Amino acid sequence: MDREQRKIDHIEYALQTRRAVDNGLSDIRFVHNSLPNTAVSNVNLAVKMGELSFSSPIFINAMTGGGGNETYKINEGLAEVAKEFGLAMAVGSQMAAIKNPSERSTFEIVRKVHKDGILFANLGSEATVDQAKHAVEMIEANALQIHLNPVQELVMPEGDRDFTMSLRNIERIVKNVEVPVIVKEVGYGMSKETAEQLTNVGVSIVDVGGFGGTNFSSIENKRRNRRLTYFEDWGISTSASICEVSSIQSPPFIIATGGMNDALQTVKALSLGASLVGMAGFVLKIFREQGMEALRAEMRAFHEDLAFILTALGTETILDLRHVPLVISGKTYHWLQERMIDTKTYANRHKKNRPFRNV
Repeated sequence: MDREQRKIDHIEYALQTRRAVDNGLSDIRFVHNSLPNTAVSNVNLAVKMGELSFSSPIFINAMTGGGGNETYKINEGLAEVAKEFGLAMAVGSQMAAIKNPSERSTFEIVRKVHKDGILFANLGSEATVDQAKHAVEMIEANALQIHLNPVQELVMPEGDRDFTMSLRNIERIVKNVEVPVIVKEVGYGMSKETAEQLTNVGVSIVDVGGFGGTNFSSIENKRRNRRLTYFEDWGISTSASICEVSSIQSPPFIIATGGMNDALQTVKALSLGASLVGMAGFVLKIFREQGMEALRAEMRAFHEDLAFILTALGTETILDLRHVPLVISGKTYHWLQERMIDTKTYANRHKKNRPFRNV
């Protein structure tokens, strides 16, 4: 099977296999604030992540490209929505276009539409430095995602079977590419041990890609004669992954992805320690099944809900959320306890009180 057909299959199977799976964020509950002492008009959703500045804490995460006209249209439409709402956007793996230049347009369309936006290039950890530079140049990217997907590759019939060079490749790319490098999981979560290995080679941003979003094991099993079902329930939840990475001594900036479907989940992820939240399957489903206008309406409502929730918590910025007390229960609590990550620090955080506004 060629890469173009595989990309199209991934889109269709992603929609077919999409189902409600707990990403762990239902285990997070905020301590209610009866005196928030702020107003919706005071909320500022802008956020910084190192040298990158964003007008919104959400972005459209990597989905596709390299699948001919169909993926061209998807990227074109998503880029239009990203431009309208000032959202960052990531493209899917660009290896298809590096190996087959005729596929470049399916990626380049994103920069043509979203001319001044923040875009993330994307390659796998098998990429060379030259390929990484090529991917960045292709879309004039502001950052480069290097995705980690060993389990997906193992389930993929034609996937890789050797991952011995992944960390070394990442280190070389970090040292030789001029834009920030984001190392992202694709749906199996990230442990504190992995995060430490990455920061030790210079990685400053990770995307935890937690279990609970698009399940690439289920997608690849659709393409197999003998299903490897034991990998379909494999991984660390999104909530536990954020806490794992946040717990290391010098944590990197954290991007949270993995089943983000609403504003409340987004605020929970940001409060646990994420700087940015990415959505992929949720956005793709609305776009493919309901169209552009429905996606625009969803994005408007999403940002309004973010402002409402921040107001209810007595917060005015994304960074303020790091000081909001929350209680962790259920499977996430059990996981963190076994992993010796203190949950009481989250429950007893204190937000700095602003002076009383004499209205």
